[in-house]
Amino acid sequence: MTQNSLAVALAAAVMLVASGSASAADPDPNRVMIKFKPGASAQVQSALRAAGGRIHLELAPQRVIAVSVPQQALAGLRNNPNIEYVEQDAPRYPAAQVTPYGINSVQAPQTWAAGAEGSGIKVCVIDSGINANHEDFAGIPMTGYPSGWNNDSCGHGTHVAGTIAAVDNNVGVVGVSPGAVSLHIVKVFDGAACGWSYASTLVDAANRCASAGARVINMSLGGDFASNTEETAFANLNSQGILSVAAAGNDGNTRHSYPASYDSVMSVAAVDINNAHADFSQSTSQVEIAAPGVAVLSTYPYRTGSMTVAGTGYIVSAMEGSVQSTANGAMVDGGLCTSAGSWSGKVVMCERGDISFADKVSAVQAGGGVAAVVYNNEPGGFSGTLGTMTSTVPALSMSQEDGQALVAASLGQTAAVSSVSEANTSGYAYLDGTSMATPHVAGSAAIIWSANPSASNQQVRDAMTSTALDLGPAGRDNDYGYGLVQTFAATEALLGGGPDPADPPASLSAYNYGISKGKLQIGLQWSAGDVTVDVYRDGSRIASAIDNGGSYTDAVKVRRNSSGSFSYRVCNAGTSECSADASVDY
Repeated sequence: MTQNSLAVALAAAVMLVASGSASAADPDPNRVMIKFKPGASAQVQSALRAAGGRIHLELAPQRVIAVSVPQQALAGLRNNPNIEYVEQDAPRYPAAQVTPYGINSVQAPQTWAAGAEGSGIKVCVIDSGINANHEDFAGIPMTGYPSGWNNDSCGHGTHVAGTIAAVDNNVGVVGVSPGAVSLHIVKVFDGAACGWSYASTLVDAANRCASAGARVINMSLGGDFASNTEETAFANLNSQGILSVAAAGNDGNTRHSYPASYDSVMSVAAVDINNAHADFSQSTSQVEIAAPGVAVLSTYPYRTGSMTVAGTGYIVSAMEGSVQSTANGAMVDGGLCTSAGSWSGKVVMCERGDISFADKVSAVQAGGGVAAVVYNNEPGGFSGTLGTMTSTVPALSMSQEDGQALVAASLGQTAAVSSVSEANTSGYAYLDGTSMATPHVAGSAAIIWSANPSASNQQVRDAMTSTALDLGPAGRDNDYGYGLVQTFAATEALLGGGPDPADPPASLSAYNYGISKGKLQIGLQWSAGDVTVDVYRDGSRIASAIDNGGSYTDAVKVRRNSSGSFSYRVCNAGTSECSADASVDY
């Protein structure tokens, strides 16, 4: 993916370790939430201080005080007649893994074309703040809390907010609601690592979202332990008409994560570009819906590398272990770079695979190359590490699409590369995680709601679950919930105009996913249609009576470095009830 801007970069790694609510290296094991009886706040605060407690904040609507108190004092506090209960103030972590395409997957462009873009809806993002000066947030109405909310020291919140709202301004990326929604940012993670916050902090943040007038709350975060206070708070927000959306978790197991697993919160699982369940995405009985969460490209406040060829910038990332430096040279194709070539003074393009990144970079250095650019061997970008090696030339990673395009058409041209890190800038990053899936759903909810602002939060929620693209076993399941969110279909349902399931397939889109295993991968996505469908390429049927899951991947053998186009159509099986044609170039 190319960007005609100097502000293009792929951040190499997100390491999320520090806290916005504590300065210690780990969460405070003595931090609890204490619910006091009506009118007993003063008495309980006095008792806490007498017990050596350190009060952090009071959640007045919940009659709860967050406090660190010595373990030996807890028994006495539990027996205090002014206290209803004492519970752990459970840590809450940002749910992201280090590592963008989901806008089409969730049908956002079709919904914009129908006139619903999210105007009039406020989305609250509880996260690590936002780089408010990023070029892709220009003009978006934005407020926040506390002081410093408009800076992001770890990048997580900026990435999430970009998926929701990045503007359509010819640079960078486009969000699900491109510059149409307003944002309220509540910063609960801080520092260079953003390691954790607390359940009480999250409840306080959610209260502030409600006070700011938000209709949707995005929480790309979670933790292992439930909280009575937290559960009650989100149930109350739900009854007030607020839709809360949270990440299902990234542990790749069946354990519940909170707040996503409360009934009042939508739990979001992650899928990849082929709508397959991400291996890290938790599978539970509370998973309600799925969205793209693998190799998601979005806004970022850092950039670790850049590459420009003939005036066009490409999204790259400096590999961990790369020297920070710049280089210029003619581009050359190094293939898999399994051995040194005659590359003196060249910028060497290396395809990922067969050997380690460190070995590829070592081969480039031995061959006299001035920079190594490793492009992916599957769709999308990635972040790489050289392990214990420190390179002497810039070592960058790049998406498969960009790498193949450069090797096919730009060899011999001069490339300017840099692996010098920059902070507080307009960067971009590919990241994985249910954190990345969640804002797709929050943004979708906003544009659906904007089509009918008088609808209730439950109506919006029902519209999304009833029209989701069913994936996996028929019906709701623990991997995908009700399936992949489909914004256009949900908007139609909310307005009372949803398609008949037996209508012809509609809204067919075709995407070039690049070469994999020697074949060109073409992804198709559509809505509606009968239970089974036929797929046609250039007028010839290539798939007969397949289950209608709303997507299909066609693998086509094409000659290397060739170009052309294919035209696709999807029809109800055995009929001439078909979608409009969709073409894709290669």
